Amino acid sequence: MPPMVENVSGCEHCLSGSPNEQAAFNFEAAFGQMKVAKESQEKSNAWGRDQKRGEYNTKAHVVLTTHPRRGSPIQIKWGANNPLERGPVIATLSQPRLRNAIGTHNGSYSVYRSIAVAAGKMDPMFRPDLHNTSPPVTIPPNPSWFDPTKIVSMDPWGHMIVDSYGAHLKEGVDIRPTIAITKAHIQMLELVEAMEKGRLQADGKILQSDGSCVVTKAAIEHVWYLPGVAQRFNITEATLRRCMFEQTGGMFPELITRSDLEVFLPPIGGLTVYIFGPAEYLQDPSKVCTVRVHDECNGSDVFGSDICTCRPYLVHGIEECVRTAQDGGVGVIVYFRKEGRSLGEVTKFLVYNARKRQEGGDRAETYFHRTACVAGVEDMRFQELMPDALHWLGITKIDKLISMSDMKYNAITGSGIKVLERVPIPDDMIPADAHVEIDAKMYAGYYVPEEKRAIINDDFVKQSKGRELDA
Repeated sequence: MPPMVENVSGCEHCLSGSPNEQAAFNFEAAFGQMKVAKESQEKSNAWGRDQKRGEYNTKAHVVLTTHPRRGSPIQIKWGANNPLERGPVIATLSQPRLRNAIGTHNGSYSVYRSIAVAAGKMDPMFRPDLHNTSPPVTIPPNPSWFDPTKIVSMDPWGHMIVDSYGAHLKEGVDIRPTIAITKAHIQMLELVEAMEKGRLQADGKILQSDGSCVVTKAAIEHVWYLPGVAQRFNITEATLRRCMFEQTGGMFPELITRSDLEVFLPPIGGLTVYIFGPAEYLQDPSKVCTVRVHDECNGSDVFGSDICTCRPYLVHGIEECVRTAQDGGVGVIVYFRKEGRSLGEVTKFLVYNARKRQEGGDRAETYFHRTACVAGVEDMRFQELMPDALHWLGITKIDKLISMSDMKYNAITGSGIKVLERVPIPDDMIPADAHVEIDAKMYAGYYVPEEKRAIINDDFVKQSKGRELDA
């Protein structure tokens, strides 16, 4: 027999009034209610917990979170002038009645957490000890944080919850970081090669003698402000909510039933920012700033597959960032988890096979068509959300954009960031089997240097072919 479902519509703790009134319920009242019910809440099995045995009780009521009048969430005012007015994002599971966001933390890894809880490896009520986890460098607020249209896919305060919401934490509210910042040394063999060939020199500060780079890096989870995301794509919020609900197999019914909740933590991969040089230079337009925005390609980035230019272009971007930092500027790599143009690696490999086996072999002229035949679309990265990370950092000008992508360039400049120079990948860094990819992209609208524009025509794209599948 399936577990019973609690009828929350008659819950004595539910608020009266409309969903909008409930969404506006202030923190003092919300937390006051939580204090009164603290003892009973600790003993509750609201998420199927058995407090006595410390394990999941499959016979307990299943409590749905879809009712708009359940609980007392703290209001979020996106783009507010200070963190307290904005309000914390509460997507944790230990206090269901205070949740003010759809979804939960850890992105795609939230599924693994559920398995850890189910297997008895993790206490579902666990709270992290955040002592000594604060950022070693400061990414301070800038005007973009207070514009609800500039940053809509991440929480700009996500790395500052202890400083910004310390009072809430002391009162017992379970708030988690969505951004973590640390320092690191990174090593890539190509940088050692660049030193051996004289393109780079160790300075002991940015680049060490062993070829390692000293960087500041920030891991970021997606936190979507749904009205702002919808606006980016020129669609209604209702359309966005319904499509995400339906296209995830109904995974998040709150997208439909909880219009009062405007923040969503999607279960997707996040992004990592690597900063070369002083982080404070990011908000100083007098400093030269070099940027590469890179979308994940496991086959090339990690294993060196030669069918695309991903790792070589990433390495070129890092090399340029190091050079800029050594010259007194700052470099930034933004690495997004968007495997295979966000189509996924399974789809990407299917496309590889289709390209290699088609009549006439792997050809630049059919590069995008073959993808669409397998995936239904050429590209799902949709760079409209990408500039948010740059605005979070406070970047207003990019002196060197290490990218040929017209989609990335248009998204960045369309968001108000100036780009002074676009830097293509050097010809000698293009792998043998990757000419199909880069030639197809140049023909389709990628940035082409002046000296090459005359040769990018129909004959050019027809001549570009890759090797056979079994070669």
